[in-house]
Amino acid sequence: MIKNKYLTQIEKTLDLYFGKKAPPIPENIKELIVKYSPYFIILTIVLTLAFGFRGFRTAYNFSPWGLLSLVALILEGMAIPGLLKRTRLSWEYLFYASLVSLLSNLLSINLGSLIIGGAISFYLLFQIKSYYKN
Repeated sequence: MIKNKYLTQIEKTLDLYFGKKAPPIPENIKELIVKYSPYFIILTIVLTLAFGFRGFRTAYNFSPWGLLSLVALILEGMAIPGLLKRTRLSWEYLFYASLVSLLSNLLSINLGSLIIGGAISFYLLFQIKSYYKN
């Protein structure tokens, strides 16, 4: 996947703070996260489709931030096969899904999710980044 220079710079900056300067997660915990994250994402998608879509449709009325949330969910779904194989592209899909979720939270003025959710998401992503190879 071809990234533009802005996404590359965002990734490098986030990697510096969340991957290198942040306190590391123990290796055994990283391994568990990498091993079970595809199944957690599958569960999230199933629960969203089972319970959340009706609420999504009525609550967001297909607003821009609601559609962005749907895009993030689709990106996460696209990552699943590669997560099982531990490919770099699957990690990038999760990275893009996190960026889209941040934008959705920003547009909906959901500052708690923007700050706390974004920090947790990027911390976990950049801590496990080394497990995903081409």
